Parts: sequence; structure tokens; C-alpha cells
Amino acid sequence: MAELSSRKKIAIFAFNGDPMCFIHVLINTIEFQARGHNIKLIIEGSATALIGKLNESNNPLHQHYIKVKEMGLIDCVCKACATKSGTIEEAKKQNLNLCDELFGHPSMARYVEKGYEIIAI
Repeated sequence: MAELSSRKKIAIFAFNGDPMCFIHVLINTIEFQARGHNIKLIIEGSATALIGKLNESNNPLHQHYIKVKEMGLIDCVCKACATKSGTIEEAKKQNLNLCDELFGHPSMARYVEKGYEIIAI
């Protein structure tokens, strides 16, 4: 566990909808949390198209996705991108918070103003 003094606030913005990339989003989110950091995952861009698929038990990434959800690490899903990708109803069904404060998208500036470092994948 990381020492309290080295605890960081990190916001991971997941833009890439390629499952080979998204697995790294999930496992790094889990690792940051396990090491004691304050971590928030924001699902943006083409990654919003994965929401329904990741919730299916036969999906190879399902286990990691469910763990991240159960840990409460998904801060929000982009409302504009979920609408565009056709997954907004799935996001609502999964009780995922939708963010839209920046022209329909989550604001990176909001996280920076709260002291978060941004990682975009």
C-alpha cells in the first residue's frame, strides 16, 4: 500500500474503444486503487461503445469491468459519446453517472481543478 504522503489523485480518461487498449484501463485503475491512490475512471469517446459488451458475463474483460464498477471507480460516462455510440440506455441501466458539462462531454478541467492528474488512454 502506498504511503499516505505519496497518495495521488488520478483521473483516467478512457477514449479508446479497442478492447486490447481498454483492458489496460481496467487493470491500471484496479492497481492504482490497490496502491492507495484516489482513482476515478471516466469513459469517453469510442470506449463508451464497450459498456454493454463489458457487462456480458462471457466477455473476457467482464471480470475486470465488474470489479471496477463494484469498487465504485467509474466516475462517469460521457453523455454525448454514449448517445452517439448508442449505449446511453445501457449506461443508465447500469446506473453509471453521465457527465456532460463540457458541450455534452466530461470536463478534464474540472478534475484538474480538484487536484487530479489526468491520464488519457
